[in-house]
Amino acid sequence: MRFQGFRLAVICAFAWGASFPVIAQQTDGGTTATPAASAEIIKFIRVEGTQRVEEETVRAYMVVSEGMVDDVDMVDRSVKTLFGSGLFSDVTIRRSEGGLIVSVVENPIVNRVSFEGNSAINDDTMKNEAELRPRQVYTRARVQDDVERFIEIYRQSGYFASRIEPKVIQLPQNRVDVIFEINEGPVTGIRSINFVGNKAFDDDRLREEIITSETRWWRFFSSTDSYDPDRLNFDRQRLRRFYLSKGYADFRVISSSAELTRNGEEFFVTFNIEEGELFTFGESRINSTVETIDNEALEAAIDHAEGERYDLRKIEDTEDALTKLLGENGFAFADIRARTRRDRENNLIRVEYVIEEGPRVYVERININGNDRTHDEVLRREIRISEGDAFNRVLLERSRRNLRALGYFSSVDIEESPGSEPDKTIIDVNVVEQSTGELTFGVGYSSAESLTTEFSVAERNLLGRGQKLNLRVGVSSEVQRYSLNFTEPFFLDRRVSAGFSLFNTENDYDNEANLETRSTGVGGRVAFPLSEDGRLSIFLNLSEDELDNTSSSSLVNPSYKDFKQEIGYYYSIDKRDDAIDPTAGWNFGVGQDLAGPAGDITYLRTTTVANYYYEIAEGWVFHGRGTAGLIYDYDGGVINYSDRFFKGGSSFRGFDRSGIGPRQISTGYALGANRYVVGTAEVSVPLGIPKDVGMKANLFVDFGALGDTDSVSAVANDIEDEFAFRATTGLSISWRSPFGPVRFDFASALVKEDYDDTRSFRFSVGTRF
Repeated sequence: MRFQGFRLAVICAFAWGASFPVIAQQTDGGTTATPAASAEIIKFIRVEGTQRVEEETVRAYMVVSEGMVDDVDMVDRSVKTLFGSGLFSDVTIRRSEGGLIVSVVENPIVNRVSFEGNSAINDDTMKNEAELRPRQVYTRARVQDDVERFIEIYRQSGYFASRIEPKVIQLPQNRVDVIFEINEGPVTGIRSINFVGNKAFDDDRLREEIITSETRWWRFFSSTDSYDPDRLNFDRQRLRRFYLSKGYADFRVISSSAELTRNGEEFFVTFNIEEGELFTFGESRINSTVETIDNEALEAAIDHAEGERYDLRKIEDTEDALTKLLGENGFAFADIRARTRRDRENNLIRVEYVIEEGPRVYVERININGNDRTHDEVLRREIRISEGDAFNRVLLERSRRNLRALGYFSSVDIEESPGSEPDKTIIDVNVVEQSTGELTFGVGYSSAESLTTEFSVAERNLLGRGQKLNLRVGVSSEVQRYSLNFTEPFFLDRRVSAGFSLFNTENDYDNEANLETRSTGVGGRVAFPLSEDGRLSIFLNLSEDELDNTSSSSLVNPSYKDFKQEIGYYYSIDKRDDAIDPTAGWNFGVGQDLAGPAGDITYLRTTTVANYYYEIAEGWVFHGRGTAGLIYDYDGGVINYSDRFFKGGSSFRGFDRSGIGPRQISTGYALGANRYVVGTAEVSVPLGIPKDVGMKANLFVDFGALGDTDSVSAVANDIEDEFAFRATTGLSISWRSPFGPVRFDFASALVKEDYDDTRSFRFSVGTRF
């Protein structure tokens, strides 16, 4: 038994020693090296299996080389580095006659990457996000990374049930095609949004304040009714600002959660909130170290009074007003901080505005984000502050207004962040682009049971360069207008706009005066600023005006064909808080144009317009508008029919096109007038529906007078020409629909003349691109 045990030990020892020549074996992670029998010098290294990869490339990845001691760890590291290169799917290192033989199997090369089953996200978007690209080395890790990236893209787009399977097709010459087969699944909508803990405001009111919305049929073009975690976090902030503006200073969102339904198609979203107590403003005071401005002037800028409901926005508005006041008086670097103290016993918040002359800060860099289409220089030329300038909040606010006034962006936010040094700041201009092209189609119904149509195409931001192009063709059944207008807003890189226009307009006045007018010509214009808010335009038009009067009984001018040379100006000043959706401020414009003396027509025409806006309460904005015009022939002649003023339709709701003003009694023809005054008073009315529906309503009253016409007939008693007061009232509803703007006007005449033509309903619809 002892001899047998010894023999068994010898056999085991021999078997253990015989295993030493093989130094590589397969493991779960690939091929790795195992201990060699003894430390030897590597005499040679031979590489086998390469096709595209150079032998020297393989040697470069290895950490052992000829002449080195054969070290087990070094060989093992060589195997790992070769695998880590991503070039090979298999690596084997074995010893042979004092050298190392490296056998590799190369990974294939990607021939093509394609996608199947995707409709919500196009191929270009997927390819831009993919790490795997044609002519790159194929690896499973890259494919898996791309799958995870694509799934995240689909989730950001609201497709939480999407599934992606990669399919690899082997091709000759060690190439592969990679196809990502996509099952998008349905958009993961939001079945309901609920709030827990709200007492002051019901769920419907709170839903109006957040961006996320419940899935409804009318939101088929909207993305806000799909689940987005980032949007949900933003909604938490919107809820907080809403409650802080309503007096609930201690409001907080305890949690927000989204629970997916079993079928994976919808979410239940729940906000758990704590409203806290309702607070009012207590005493407010100014604590200023700026000696040159007295406290009374500063206190006049405070936008809240003792006893008013607490509103965070009023504190922010006060800080903005103080900043502007100090900036206008030369203190652009003043530091303004609002300190609040709570009196919980009486539910009061006292505010102290601490004003100190802060250190001078300079703009280190201005970053522009979100302008995928609009060129950077288009935005930078509207920014009133440059890199290297002293920081100025007043100029920054003007820059924001200028960018909003362009009409290219749905939102403009300007943020500040610390620079590389304490006296430097970085400005981030964040914009969200919107459609600037507009295709408009309008339909109207008149009291004479006539149907009118309108059509035009315009682009306000041509090729992202800020240029304006407007093409109008075949406007309506009564007007044929062919016009082309082009404007370069920064001519020769200066704050001077220049443009030209080509036009051919034919008006059929069969219903109004049984005649036709035509005007064909060309125009040029330049405009430049006279102040930060004021602008002057100068223009020159050359045209041929023609009138065909086929009625022997008409009191309008007889047929004519005249050459007209027209030169004029228009000055405007804009003090509105926002050019797109104003709630405060005013604007004013006045212009004159002189016809002749080189042409066949002579006159001087003056027009003016003014608007005023005032926010009565949240959602209730008053708008007052006034317009006036006067034209006369300084050479003692008669004003041509096509140069007179006509009002009605959109310019005086409740009346038909050319529905008011001088009229021939026997024929009912509209004659046009030489002067007019028209005003509007309207108030926007909240409809109580979610804001994202995009619907607004205005109650309006239009009023004014139109009169004084030139008659070539001696039968003056056949003309009704009274500069009489008219008034209409009605409701205007506008809807920012998914396919374009829609507008309904319902109006009724309160005061009119018997010979006026009324229009009770007007409808227009358009689309944007």
